Amino acid sequence: MTSAADTETSEALVSNRTLFRITMVIGLLAALASALSVAGKWLGNDLILGGNTDSTAVHRITVGQDVLILPANMIRFETQRRDGRAETVSIYLSWPGLEGYSRQNAARFSDPGRADVLIFADFSQSVMSRDMSGRVEPIYSKLFSGAPAKGPAGLAIHALSRKSGFGDEKLLTAPLPDGGIYAVRCLLPASPEASTSADCLRDMRVGRDLTMLYRFSASLLPRWREIDTAMRAFAERHIAP
Repeated sequence: MTSAADTETSEALVSNRTLFRITMVIGLLAALASALSVAGKWLGNDLILGGNTDSTAVHRITVGQDVLILPANMIRFETQRRDGRAETVSIYLSWPGLEGYSRQNAARFSDPGRADVLIFADFSQSVMSRDMSGRVEPIYSKLFSGAPAKGPAGLAIHALSRKSGFGDEKLLTAPLPDGGIYAVRCLLPASPEASTSADCLRDMRVGRDLTMLYRFSASLLPRWREIDTAMRAFAERHIAP
């Protein structure tokens, strides 16, 4: 027969065991919550960056005969953010400041609705003797179809023959002060809302033996002179002399 004292002792042991287990569970949950909080902050930072980096560490990248000197936050792909030799380097820049990614301008790099705030460019060793401007007379002019239409800011819009292989792309040209020809190929959107950050592309020779191909929104065509001057100056600043 169990005495009242034995019962009280048994109940006390059960209560103590239960209290200990509850305390252990609460402690584990608290530790887990703390770990998740820390992990969440790290994961949150990664999600905010989205593959971008705000590091301004400078990389010296050799492409062909030239050395590009670029901060990491201007280089699009993580695999290219390193010193050494490369076949191509892809960059992205805010417009009009031509700055790399930062926490302050992060929205510019992640807002798909603002196609006019970024310019993309690729540096590679030249494989053609002429850049886009130099190809107008010997090549593109042979592919023109019909009379040119009037474009923005003094540009002439040339339709290209269906047999040319350029599809619906148009070549836009304008005379330059030095007697040369500005040329850019564009897939002109049907409406401003349909514009992308890669509607237009232009390539130019820079450095010793580099081609810089840059892409921008057709909505920026009225500022083509400003963009072209700024991109050439950017290349000169970031190629080692």
